[in-house]
Amino acid sequence: MESIKNETAKTITRETFQKTKDYHNPSLTRLLKLTGYDTVEWKARGAIITDIFGKDYIDCAGGYGVFNIGHSHPKVIKAVQEQLKKMSLSSKVFLNKPLADLAELIAKITPGDLQYSFFCNSGAEAVEGALKLARVTTGRTKIISTHNAFHGKTFGALSATGKDIYRDPFKPLVGDFIHVPFGDIKAMQKAVCENTAAVIVEPIQGEGGIIVPPDAYLPELRKICDEAGVLLIVDEIQTGLGRTGKMFAVDHYGVVPDIITLAKALSGGVIPIGAFTGTSEVWEVFNSNPLIITSTFGGNPLACVAAKAAIEVVLEENLCERAVQLGDYLMAGLRDLQMSYPNIISEIRGKGLMIGFELTKEGLGGIIIPEMAKEGITAVYTLNNPKVIRFEPPLVITENQLDKVLQGTKKAIEKAQSMYNRLFKLKGGN
Repeated sequence: MESIKNETAKTITRETFQKTKDYHNPSLTRLLKLTGYDTVEWKARGAIITDIFGKDYIDCAGGYGVFNIGHSHPKVIKAVQEQLKKMSLSSKVFLNKPLADLAELIAKITPGDLQYSFFCNSGAEAVEGALKLARVTTGRTKIISTHNAFHGKTFGALSATGKDIYRDPFKPLVGDFIHVPFGDIKAMQKAVCENTAAVIVEPIQGEGGIIVPPDAYLPELRKICDEAGVLLIVDEIQTGLGRTGKMFAVDHYGVVPDIITLAKALSGGVIPIGAFTGTSEVWEVFNSNPLIITSTFGGNPLACVAAKAAIEVVLEENLCERAVQLGDYLMAGLRDLQMSYPNIISEIRGKGLMIGFELTKEGLGGIIIPEMAKEGITAVYTLNNPKVIRFEPPLVITENQLDKVLQGTKKAIEKAQSMYNRLFKLKGGN
């Protein structure tokens, strides 16, 4: 890392904190200070983030699922640099080779007969497009989502998101959205009617607390949709591209959706990009109006070459297999901690390197996460369930790094246990 004198680093950090407070989000600065993240991130490579003072952090937050192939992967950086010399943004009037190459590759790696892709700039935008496509394709309006789902915070995506704390301030939202319990196939069956356009579901709920459904859930959901002529939209924005040990989480269950949404890891951790991919049947709407859904910046050459390179890295470096191996390793270590600290940890669950660490009490995360930061480990809550700390490290992380994660997590839990015991005594526990 380029050398920065300690006093200079302090000045930059102080100024950055103040500017963020004064011109961006005052409440966020307070939260960052409480969680121990009030330092300036400066450089990142692989599974390591380095702050301006030169302290390294093993990144178990993983950008909420962005950094599957790690930070600053050289193949992605090279692809973007080479494209930047040619053309950074598309003119939108000629053929776009990087877009066409990426669309072809996505058609090859997605399940079943998914064929056509539309490119945008974020996961929420991908969900918006998928919902619009479902309504116009079916001529119906009702969308069924699930409790505690997270599909984004734009109006349509927020209408599908299943957490009132995010929805209520912006009501009325888009109409004809309903929510049923995740994993409950009977509730879903009861909710589907003749006006249902689509069911949108995460194969594993991310922000809901890393909730893995019963094995039969997605296949049964596919059957219900087929029988009712309803489109199945699967949101793989957080689960896709190797995170769960398969290229896509639906691959665990042998399910082919009508539309799949992608983002986060599709960026290669370098250039933001989102996409929704569908079958030829749902793409019919573009035949009558090829510009019915558009995006000025979507499908830009820089993002497309980054995404193509990112997918190639997942394939070439066998990252799906690594996610299984290292996920089992990390899960086993966390379950050992659970057995040692049952007053702190209630459950460990997940697939691959998408792991939820559920605490017995919500406030414990406010102790553990800052202590993990002190130990050089980043971790974050799941947005819809603050009792759950997620572990979503890059799939390129090593066993040695995971050992350090487990050691640092143990120290953080020991601190939480000590505070828990003191509080218990103050309340007169025996």
